[in-house]
Amino acid sequence: MKIFSKEQIYEGDRLTAERQNISSTDLMERAGTQIFNWMHARMQGAQVPIHIFCGIGNNGGDGLVLARHLILDGYNVKTYIINYSDKRSKDFLVNYERIKNTTKDWPLLLTDAESLPEINPNDIVVDAVFGIGLNRPVVNWVKTLFMHFKASKAFTLSIDIPSGLFVDKPVEDEDAVVYAGFTLSFASPKLVFFLPETAKYTVQWEILDIGLDQEYTYTAQTENELISKYEVLPNYRPRDKFSHKGLFGHSLIIGGSYGKIGAVTLASKAALTTGAGLVTAYVPKCGYQILQTAFPEAMVITDASEENITAIDFDIEPTVIAFGVGVGKNTETVKAFEAFLKTNKIPMVIDADGLNILSKNQNLLELLPSDSVLTPHPKELERLIGTWANDFEKLDKAKAFAEKYKVILVIKGANTITIFNNKQFINTTGNPGLATAGSGDVLTGIITGLISQGYHPLSAAIFGVYLHGKSADIAVEDSGYESLLASDVIKNIGKAIVDLFAQPEQVQQAPPEVK
Repeated sequence: MKIFSKEQIYEGDRLTAERQNISSTDLMERAGTQIFNWMHARMQGAQVPIHIFCGIGNNGGDGLVLARHLILDGYNVKTYIINYSDKRSKDFLVNYERIKNTTKDWPLLLTDAESLPEINPNDIVVDAVFGIGLNRPVVNWVKTLFMHFKASKAFTLSIDIPSGLFVDKPVEDEDAVVYAGFTLSFASPKLVFFLPETAKYTVQWEILDIGLDQEYTYTAQTENELISKYEVLPNYRPRDKFSHKGLFGHSLIIGGSYGKIGAVTLASKAALTTGAGLVTAYVPKCGYQILQTAFPEAMVITDASEENITAIDFDIEPTVIAFGVGVGKNTETVKAFEAFLKTNKIPMVIDADGLNILSKNQNLLELLPSDSVLTPHPKELERLIGTWANDFEKLDKAKAFAEKYKVILVIKGANTITIFNNKQFINTTGNPGLATAGSGDVLTGIITGLISQGYHPLSAAIFGVYLHGKSADIAVEDSGYESLLASDVIKNIGKAIVDLFAQPEQVQQAPPEVK
């Protein structure tokens, strides 16, 4: 799913009106009607008090359309106009006149914080104050209104975006943003729904189809894309009946140190479970017996050292190489990694201490093969790109880093973001259970296993992040978040792959009664 920028949404509205020969007011009517349909389908006429707070721009106009339809359908509605400026949009004014012609209970004009209405915990608040066009700080009395919403504990439904939340810059004052229980967004979700600092402003969101021009939405190129099952499914590579292991590559997992052989075991098992034809683990001697016992399907090459990687020398021909899981930062390990990078041309996936070595020795970044996949968690990312003031600066720095070194950057988090060629792919699977030791090693193995099979490194990163999260989503149905283990994720990779082809269950209609 594409995530459109503010400018693209405005252009989509303009082209829709032009190509469908409708006015902007008609498009607003369509949007407000869709919100009404969504609410009516869930409320079925329930007489819960509904407070609709409308700004004086187009977001407020959407709110007025909604209010009019709810009133006409007999709902218990109170409408308010938040008079924060003397300027009003044309379509707001049209719908203001329409609601005045619909009911004798005209919208109440609010001009300061002295006359805020009473809102009870069992009421519903509809936030239609500001939309995506907000570009300046919220005035103090409107901020007080937003705090009033929150203090009431009423369910809050925001239209398009929680008011006070900018689509393209950070929040400066947390109290000046509506905390929505649900947001009904038009055209596409907003990037800020997925960033650590701003995701908290809406618990849930849903996209409403308001009939934007299909040619435009299909052809418009976006910098951000939301990745779900239907985005990764076309990339799946089916297997021929006569396939054999030699067709699916050879993954080499280099890592481990004394006490950290488990990381290599997890990554190796994940790579083979994801579909690599062969997996070899390259570990210190202390890991030989562990791997041969814990994971007999893997082959093992050992370093001359008992406890660390001191040289990287092998006589196999791997398709892809993963480096870093459990490897440590021993001086000899760093030297071995540097010497290896100077001659290596094989695609790489780098994680954990491999990333920490790169951040301490940034000259090595120039030696990475193009399209190498780096999978940092937030602290590892900070070591690579430096500190940031907010999520927008973080993403800008990450894009610049990925472009400079021609790498694919997988920023791990609740909504893992994969960055390549100034595009951001935002994942939708996963859960808090993944905040556990070894889950990153599993992700490294999954991505490595996909590259091994011939997936382009970008496709492998996007698909791998999806499968990793989906496997965890399936696993927590039995374990719960707290008890999820990294090995549970591996056990459910197969179920995550099968789920790609699962069809939604059809509701069985009861046969007609025979009289």
